[in-house]
Amino acid sequence: EPPHTGRLALYLLGLRATCPPLSPHRSLVTWLKYYLEEDWTGSRRQGHPVTSYYKYGLGVLALCVHHKRVREEVIQRLLTAQHHGRLGHGGNTVDTEAVVALAFTCLERRRLVGTRLAAKLRVAAHEASGNMAKAQGPDGVIGNIYSTPWALQVFLATGTCQKEPAFGQAIAALLENLEAFGTAATMAQVLPVLHGRSYLDIASMHCGEEPDTLTPLDMEPLAEVPGNKTVQLVVECPLPWCYELRLYDRPVSVPAAASLLAVLQAAAALQPPDFRFHTQDTPQGPFLTQVLGLEARQEKRNYWQILTAPNTPLQMGIADYRPRDGETLILRLSEW
Repeated sequence: EPPHTGRLALYLLGLRATCPPLSPHRSLVTWLKYYLEEDWTGSRRQGHPVTSYYKYGLGVLALCVHHKRVREEVIQRLLTAQHHGRLGHGGNTVDTEAVVALAFTCLERRRLVGTRLAAKLRVAAHEASGNMAKAQGPDGVIGNIYSTPWALQVFLATGTCQKEPAFGQAIAALLENLEAFGTAATMAQVLPVLHGRSYLDIASMHCGEEPDTLTPLDMEPLAEVPGNKTVQLVVECPLPWCYELRLYDRPVSVPAAASLLAVLQAAAALQPPDFRFHTQDTPQGPFLTQVLGLEARQEKRNYWQILTAPNTPLQMGIADYRPRDGETLILRLSEW
């Protein structure tokens, strides 16, 4: 089982934001340091973390936010990966470069590294900020809708938000797509940005001055929508080694309020049983990993892209998106 670097890092970031007592959580920070070492040692021959540079960068960021020093060798691994364009390993490049840039800015700002290394980190963070702007699409989204809050945090943390036109365009795109952020993990990414903050601001919080304003949220259940809908489900494999482009094309009938995940489950239950899929649980919800026996593999640089016909990438998770009646959804094995 791979180290829990990313999960523990996200937990510690959230923990710091809630101003907890210090003593019970010191052991968790120690565990995160251990996971950072295990994460790299397990894949030393390949020269990258066992998990991903995204989770590795999250680990460094969480330690910095908790005011803990990080070994220079650990920081150099991230610098080298960014310099050689390797941050795409194991995830979305925009997400990863943004997380790494936030870690670099935190280490420099908190003076947890020497002067020479701090200068390198400053340059690398500003380079990442420029890359965020270059990755922006015509709709204002940077990478995808879930990457956009990370990119905006970089603009805020590096102080480039005032002079970077991409910032305002990305904020506008974010406000138009807030319904995509329906899980705790995605909400945690977008909430700081909506308040003009980044995760770096957690490090400088004065917890004694924070008012205790947290109250339970009563969530109303989704209203029941009567009737059924029919969704056309298509599976495509345009890669050279696939025996044909279209592997599956069939209408699926589901309740009117059903999510895309429910559509996939209904397709798997049809007779004859010619559709199957697997998902992996993540903090953002279930992630599609295998369709019709074809597995998306990090080492092969491919993933299952989900589109609404004819060619619009889906910006929500499969458990959150609710297709319209008559809509065609395409599961396409793609390369990154």
